[in-house]
Amino acid sequence: MKHFDYIFTGSGLSALMTVYKMVQSGKFNDKSMLLLDENPKKTNDRTWCFWEESNGTWETIIHKKWNSALFADENFRRGLDLKPYRYNMVKGLDFYNLVFDLISKQKNITFFSQKVIEIEESENLILIQTDTESFSCSKLLNSIYNKQKAESQTEYPVLQQHFIGWFIKSEQPVFNPEQATFMDFSVEQRGNTRFMYVLPTSKTEALIEYTLFSKNLLQRQEYETEIQKYIQNLGITNYEIIEKEQGSIPMTCYPFWEANTKNVINIGTSGGWTKASTGYTFKYSDKKSTELVLFLQTETDFKKFHKTTKFWFYDLLLLDILDRKNEIGSTIFSSLFKKGSPKLIFKFLDEETSLLEDIQVILKCPKTPFIQALLHVAFRKIK
Repeated sequence: MKHFDYIFTGSGLSALMTVYKMVQSGKFNDKSMLLLDENPKKTNDRTWCFWEESNGTWETIIHKKWNSALFADENFRRGLDLKPYRYNMVKGLDFYNLVFDLISKQKNITFFSQKVIEIEESENLILIQTDTESFSCSKLLNSIYNKQKAESQTEYPVLQQHFIGWFIKSEQPVFNPEQATFMDFSVEQRGNTRFMYVLPTSKTEALIEYTLFSKNLLQRQEYETEIQKYIQNLGITNYEIIEKEQGSIPMTCYPFWEANTKNVINIGTSGGWTKASTGYTFKYSDKKSTELVLFLQTETDFKKFHKTTKFWFYDLLLLDILDRKNEIGSTIFSSLFKKGSPKLIFKFLDEETSLLEDIQVILKCPKTPFIQALLHVAFRKIK
């Protein structure tokens, strides 16, 4: 049985970001690392988007940038000037290729496309069994999401950001390639929080996603029927579907980090690295992976890594509302974006605002649902 200093069970966004930064730091050249994932990461299986003010770590793989965005519902449409931010799109395969190109040049890092079957932890050693062999390590970084653990409890709401997206090429030049559509709530809500998300890359090409923030997934045909309707409403009569993607991202404030031990840490969605109120993962994982790499250089006890902030509580209130009254999601987001400053909203979602700025954002939202959520959460804690 081969032993490693670090093993990553699951090699998705959070794990690959962390390994990439560990290599870049130059502080882990003497540490052996193993990445395990049944998915070989050879296909363009997803699209990530994030905003930033200046060029960052991932600049070379940004596929498209937007300085403007559209927000809409059944009553209004507002163009948003995103400056000083830019909204960036990264294709999954470009990210994988960047990271694995770097990994392939490191003698101390190994990747195996194997399915993890079992993890067993003793006081100073972790054993990992895959479908073909066994390994051991001193430190384990796990990003395999435990759906049952989150959804079997009732204290913290668990919703999903679920979607299907079509990347299409149209004969009609109907898209504005300089403006992304963040949320278009003009589609029928049907008792849920439902919107269209559009990322145009040219006048004739765009990724169009039908997205929900809700508990239950739909039948595939329902997503695709709504995409077809939206395309038709845009005035497109002839188009080609280039690619399809689908996903379901957990939205929850469940404290996954409480399962961390001295030698095992949960990262990514499994560690609460997805922004619970929005489902955004790329930017949040980017921040957390940077923090983790710095942590690994000075600390050895993974139980010390996580720190709960005021933003976790803000997210908890929104999820409590969407859990009990999913149909008012469009009202909440519309209130926020109708008159709110995009710069301040982005700063708030990046969890970088002061308390005074928090209040400025929160006051844009309808008061009654949040007061009720505050009382509901407080009462649940008392019980």
